[in-house]
Amino acid sequence: VQLRESGGGSVQPGGSLRLECTYSQITYNNACMGWFRQSPGKARETVASIESDGTDTYRGAVRGRFTISNDDARNILYLEMNNLFPEAPATYYCAADYGYCLGLPMESRYDSWGQGTQVTVSS
Repeated sequence: VQLRESGGGSVQPGGSLRLECTYSQITYNNACMGWFRQSPGKARETVASIESDGTDTYRGAVRGRFTISNDDARNILYLEMNNLFPEAPATYYCAADYGYCLGLPMESRYDSWGQGTQVTVSS
């Protein structure tokens, strides 16, 4: 699966951004897809995941503010981010693999990755 993120940018604290991940056709029946983020000098951390049936799971710090969704008719994975907190710039990545997520999988669970899109939240 080939993936490509877009939609990153700079936003003030409390603002919103919607990230998009356009992906090539997924031919298997079940796919786990997710969003990760990584700040300079830090490990990549999981943000959210979504099953083929739409079941979504979130990292505690973003639950209630972020929403992951998948338009499989258009092959676009979204991450709607609201009420963004001021923090270090981060690169957001989308990822995909066959099978079930079964919660919030770690980085090693995924086989395919996009190149990332940068998000900066500052005043």
